[in-house]
Amino acid sequence: MMPAKNDKTETATLTEPERPIDLGLLPDLIGYHLRKAQLAVFQDFARTVGAGELTPAQFAALVVIERNPGLSQTGLGQTLIIDRSTLVAIIDRLETRGLVKRADSPRDRRSYALHISEAGRDLLHELVARVRAHEAHIAGDLDADEKAVLVGLLSRIRRPAA
Repeated sequence: MMPAKNDKTETATLTEPERPIDLGLLPDLIGYHLRKAQLAVFQDFARTVGAGELTPAQFAALVVIERNPGLSQTGLGQTLIIDRSTLVAIIDRLETRGLVKRADSPRDRRSYALHISEAGRDLLHELVARVRAHEAHIAGDLDADEKAVLVGLLSRIRRPAA
């Protein structure tokens, strides 16, 4: 029996004959739409910036490290809302490529102070135009006011309690 077509039904092409797919409550969930948007954004980022250049998280890390020389890994992780193990992998990749340097922290012997290298700064500045083009593309038909509203609304989404 086919589900009734309603505003929560999307059409998908399957290997079987086309049939409507009932998404149930998914279209009512913020998380569902955020995940779809995230996938679209990440795919366009890879296409525009270059799949081999940097991931969105690596780009964000470079931006923050450049603007905050000596920032600790903990501070970077908290700022970008990235868990410790994921952040260590990101910094390892950036350091291996010669884009970031770790130095002993003058304030805490247990942590590192992060600095962008000349190669990291050069790559970051080279990618800025591509990232701006990516941003313009994903914003699509949004005007400046709509984009500001969207960013404002997204910034109000609550993070899980620690």
